[in-house]
Amino acid sequence: MFNLKKIKDMKKLGLLVRLEAKAGKEKNVEEFITSALPLAKEEAGTISWYAFRIDSSTFGIYDTFSDEEGRQAHLGGKIAKALMENAPELLANPPYIEKLDILAAK
Repeated sequence: MFNLKKIKDMKKLGLLVRLEAKAGKEKNVEEFITSALPLAKEEAGTISWYAFRIDSSTFGIYDTFSDEEGRQAHLGGKIAKALMENAPELLANPPYIEKLDILAAK
């Protein structure tokens, strides 16, 4: 039987960021997001961080956090700042950022 109280107490939060590269900037977006890994590793409040490709011009970042403080620190951190500074040059649209509540994880 599952321990429902334990699952409820393990509140985890996430961010899902979708990035659409400008035509001809796909490789630049890929390099930009993969180069952010060392910065993500420095963030104490970031539990996991993934950079991924959806199709030839669509990329994403998925992060998880144990609390809102960690998520807000990430949103105000070096990766977010660099993303917003480079978005006009690299992206067809502004980054689409969604806050998530993680319901289950392995």
